[in-house]
Amino acid sequence: MEELEKKVAGFLEKYDLQDKTIIVGFSGGYDSMCLLDILAKLKEKFIELNIIAAHFNHNWRGEESLKEQEVCRLFAISKGIEFYTKTADKEVKKTENDARIARYEFFEEALEEYDADAVFTAHNMDDNAETVLYRIIKGTGIVGLKGISEKRGKFYRPLLRTKRSDIVDYCNANNLSPNNDSSNYNTLYRRNYLRLNIIPSLEKINGSAKEALNTLAATATNDNDIIEEYLNTLKPFVFKGQKILSQEYAKLSRPVKLRILYEYIQNLNLDYDYKKIGEIFEFVENNITQRNGSTMSLASAKWLYADEKTIETIPPAVQSDIKDDFVLNIEGEGKYKAEGKTFSIQKYVEKELFVFPEATSGFAYVDFSRIKFPLTLRHRRDGDVISPFGMSGSMKLKKYLNSKGVPRHKRGEMLLLCNESEVLWVVGVGISNKIGVKNKPTHVIKID
Repeated sequence: MEELEKKVAGFLEKYDLQDKTIIVGFSGGYDSMCLLDILAKLKEKFIELNIIAAHFNHNWRGEESLKEQEVCRLFAISKGIEFYTKTADKEVKKTENDARIARYEFFEEALEEYDADAVFTAHNMDDNAETVLYRIIKGTGIVGLKGISEKRGKFYRPLLRTKRSDIVDYCNANNLSPNNDSSNYNTLYRRNYLRLNIIPSLEKINGSAKEALNTLAATATNDNDIIEEYLNTLKPFVFKGQKILSQEYAKLSRPVKLRILYEYIQNLNLDYDYKKIGEIFEFVENNITQRNGSTMSLASAKWLYADEKTIETIPPAVQSDIKDDFVLNIEGEGKYKAEGKTFSIQKYVEKELFVFPEATSGFAYVDFSRIKFPLTLRHRRDGDVISPFGMSGSMKLKKYLNSKGVPRHKRGEMLLLCNESEVLWVVGVGISNKIGVKNKPTHVIKID
């Protein structure tokens, strides 16, 4: 078995992937063709190994891109490997960052399509050196100096410790004919300029410049691990799922805030420098004390939202907060299934102590003596109005939600108890004067 085959076989064993389904990012260039060829050979050793070649056509070079796509398809077929491909939408901006986002979204789709266990990309030692240098020039912090990770989530890089010259030697020795992407020589792209102009200049100073940059990445990784140990003691208090809790975040020092935001952005597969992180920091600082938050564009398919409660990412589509796809008729007392939850109306039983719940609770004491059934439980619609409890007159629901500081991107999911266009209860926010209790309640409404 050749040296590179042994290295990839050892990688599979290291991460226990010998019998798993693996998506291989396959551009058809030297790196990915080398990797796919090796994995095809290893299938003879690891019989249960299932390989899918995934080719994303960025659609930047017209006919040339189509020819490369066909080369990839034919090569995969010749190796008995299933071929999966997609062409980028014309709307995707022709920038390195947007292309990277689209490519990784494609890999995520492939993971789901094949219920795969991993995605292999063919990044190598030279790529890592270029990445570290690129981030230094952009003004990265220690996280950026780590370079490319060997493993991140379901993404693996089996050739990361391999020199590109060894990959080229493998392709030549095995009579492979990789694609030769003409855009790789276009120095208008910053990474190409580094590879073709800057690194050769650095090698005149230090012939082992690439190795030195990889050593820097390894050292930064070790130092970063120490910082991560500290951050991991904070994260359980600062994060709730994929959201940052604004009040806990506000307690942190400026350097820790910047680090938290940097990691948050990096986890979105966005390669931002610290100048951009600084802009995001200022945006967050200006909004984490606001009841009505604001949004900031991160990329073509992602927005950052911040208010006094949370910092989170939202897709642009939620800028429209009307969701008219659920209506449940409420005929009277009883229990009703509503979007995975249970809505109930029960008669109020006299108690010695009667205390109003918080408006944000999932239940409320109400007076239905002036209300006639049927009612509806649904999402908001244009024209909805509410008579807020404790106030005279009515107002548009949109204005009411604004006054309550309800983020726009959350409004479409909110459940409302309604009498036609009159909103009686905004679940978790507040009730209407029409059912507000003045003496004693007649019913208890609840959703959980």
